[in-house]
Amino acid sequence: MTMTQEEIDALIGGGLDVSAIETMTEAEEPKSEIAPTDDIKIEGIDPKLQLLLDLQLPVSIELGRTNMLIRDILRLGRGSVIEFDKLVSEPIDVLINGKKVAEGEVVVIDKHFGIRITTLIDPAERLKTARG
Repeated sequence: MTMTQEEIDALIGGGLDVSAIETMTEAEEPKSEIAPTDDIKIEGIDPKLQLLLDLQLPVSIELGRTNMLIRDILRLGRGSVIEFDKLVSEPIDVLINGKKVAEGEVVVIDKHFGIRITTLIDPAERLKTARG
């Protein structure tokens, strides 16, 4: 099932109802709505670099960060809550290969989490962080 833009906006406008979200099982694969790259040809790129379009990179989402003492980590158990440094209203970070490339907001599509990209990091800044 694909959601329309209006349905996604209505879902976001009503807030994220965490209690209504079912836990995703390991066997379920999240569905991407990005078109396959088989037919993509980017103008102005060396044909040798076109080979890179088929590389897969890990994409992860960072809700926030915190530091904890080892004694506190060892005390964690079912039901423990860890507080992060970000507020609910702040955008979350989209990391590709461990580097921040965008910010976004959480959306729910069917029973799965998704990310709507709201801000892209400037390509020049992405290159600076990629180099070290």
